Amino acid sequence: MKDIFGNIKKTYNEFPRLFWVVVMTRFIDALGGTVLFPFFSLYVTQKFGVGMTQAGVLLGINSFFALAGSTVGGALTDRFGRRKIILFGLVFSALSSLSLGMVNSIQMMYPLIVVVGLLASVANPAHEAMLADVLPESKRQEGYGILRVVFNYAWIVGTALGGLIATRSFFALFVIDAVISCIVAAILFRLLPETKPKVQEERRQESFWETIKGYRVVVRDLAFMGFVLSGMLALIVYIQQYGSLAVYLRDVHGIDSRGYGIILSITGLEVVLFQFWISRRIRHRPPFLMMMIGAGIFAVGVLLYGIVSGFVMFVIAAMIVCIGEMFYFPTSQVVAAGFAPKEMRGRYMAIAGFITSVPNAIGPGAAGYILDHLDPHLLWYIGGFLCLCSALGYFALHLKLGRQERFVPVTPKKEAVTV
Repeated sequence: MKDIFGNIKKTYNEFPRLFWVVVMTRFIDALGGTVLFPFFSLYVTQKFGVGMTQAGVLLGINSFFALAGSTVGGALTDRFGRRKIILFGLVFSALSSLSLGMVNSIQMMYPLIVVVGLLASVANPAHEAMLADVLPESKRQEGYGILRVVFNYAWIVGTALGGLIATRSFFALFVIDAVISCIVAAILFRLLPETKPKVQEERRQESFWETIKGYRVVVRDLAFMGFVLSGMLALIVYIQQYGSLAVYLRDVHGIDSRGYGIILSITGLEVVLFQFWISRRIRHRPPFLMMMIGAGIFAVGVLLYGIVSGFVMFVIAAMIVCIGEMFYFPTSQVVAAGFAPKEMRGRYMAIAGFITSVPNAIGPGAAGYILDHLDPHLLWYIGGFLCLCSALGYFALHLKLGRQERFVPVTPKKEAVTV
């Protein structure tokens, strides 16, 4: 027990104090999101008496307009700083949760979900830019690994609480999410300083329109855009675990939602147990190769979904995919920060957000078409092929950029980092 507490204290001292403030608030905020998000489709279908198609369309619209909101948010982050944008995002998140829970017409949900998609995602680049500001390069991969563990703790607790609360009142889920967003905003208002680098203060103050036009620099960074495309290919497959897989297991293999929930719980526990250990083992490895390995492991697990049968085999396949994600996600976030010049970190992070936003916008509909009209096993064969293409893309990036100093893992100094 003494050794456990000693390791915890040692890990705590290795990171800036502000990082732990961010970790704490992200856990609280993620707890609110996981209480609500997994049950949104159930809420829509039950309250308005519509099918999963309309619920999926609403989620797709939200993700599509989140692209625009995140893009604007990246420019705002570089222009006005991280703190103000994060606080705005939290306050608006609270208001949007209450408004979504109070709507009484499915027709009103469509314009509201557009507004929510635009504004609720504005703060996403600010969160990512702040983490890149706070963490030394040598600690970023490990730090993102800690955040993934924290999110999975929130997922385990939040989904369990959300399931209990949803049986009594869906509206209570929206209220709880709004209250939690306000609590996080209050904590950050007191504890969160501005972390925006002071690079721009030495240069001519640019207008907001000039800041927006700075996206041309991001788009012309072909290596970065290749990184984004490779990420989209992997993520459009990965997200099928949180929607299409449940339908596939039920309709093709007779595994009900309870079995699907057990699979998710097992993989969540897997991340909690092993993410930090894996992050420490790979933090000094070539990052593009680590993402290549992650995407390759995705391919193996996803292909197994289309081949195996029986609950135990699907658990094994899901655990294999989870191993891939423990290599992939913390490394991906580190590399995205490595591409970005300090003065453009918000805009780079906004475009990096396309890696998840685009798959969320088009993935569920494409997968639904395959499941409804084609051989359902084809979904996983195509998914495995796309993951292999993603892995090849990362290998090409390793050959082109792997020796550049900004992507070479930094050996940390022995002294603890404090703020």
